Amino acid sequence: MNFKRIGVIGGGTMGQGISEMLAAKGLDVLLVEETPEKLDHAYNMIETSLDKQLEKWAITKAEKKLILSKVHKVTHLAELGTCDMVIETISEDLDAKKEVFKQLDHVCPSNIILASNTSTLSLTEIAGSTMYPERVIGMHFIYPVSKINLVEIIRGLKTSDATFEETKHFVEEVVDKRGIMVYESPGFVTSRIICVMINEALHVLGEGVATAEDIDNAMRVGYQFQYGPLEMADRFGLDSVLAALERMFREFGDLKYRPSFVLKKMVRAGNLGVKTGEGFFKYDKDGDRL
Repeated sequence: MNFKRIGVIGGGTMGQGISEMLAAKGLDVLLVEETPEKLDHAYNMIETSLDKQLEKWAITKAEKKLILSKVHKVTHLAELGTCDMVIETISEDLDAKKEVFKQLDHVCPSNIILASNTSTLSLTEIAGSTMYPERVIGMHFIYPVSKINLVEIIRGLKTSDATFEETKHFVEEVVDKRGIMVYESPGFVTSRIICVMINEALHVLGEGVATAEDIDNAMRVGYQFQYGPLEMADRFGLDSVLAALERMFREFGDLKYRPSFVLKKMVRAGNLGVKTGEGFFKYDKDGDRL
């Protein structure tokens, strides 16, 4: 398939990152949000991201203008019928995702691939809400999308070989990232491993073994991580980390997935990380550490 026009549903952190990355690759992006206000916010955040790159001389003004011209704001799923692929990036709510895919069945021709950026949910269950489960697949991009050159391609029980091969071609040839095939399992590969590491860092913090700053420095400097585990959690969203751990704890029943009490307290306090300006560390409106 010749991929030129991609639908992205959801203008949150991941939706913004995926849209910007696709537009920078020269693809037309139809970005969908529930309200015009949310859509404007997502578009403005993409522009802010490009402005930061402009300041660092990573792109030119002409490139910024071209990338923004490739992102089209859309408020109705019906407009995605002309897309060559649709990527869903809404919050990790199974019922909400199933409803989106059910609606996509009515607007997208049966040969169009429907992908979900879910990090922990069952693709088989999401696909079960559609008439053509063979065209549903997981395409898990990792934050920050523009910098991480890996995508987990997750096969549901009924995902067809053709859907997998076309998705792999899209990931590796069109957007130029490394694709790994993952069979459906809670948390897949990356979320399962990174959430356990974050949880262990939270236990270390809760036991008073070291400060948040020193825990992150130990892993960032000692093991060459871009971010330490606690800043990673802030950037993923502490509520998202909690939800992922709780889901894996339910599915596997293994104590290593039981969320740290420190994480629960932070979420209850509303300190969710970058999205609220404060988690284990403080951030400005652009998501930079203070």
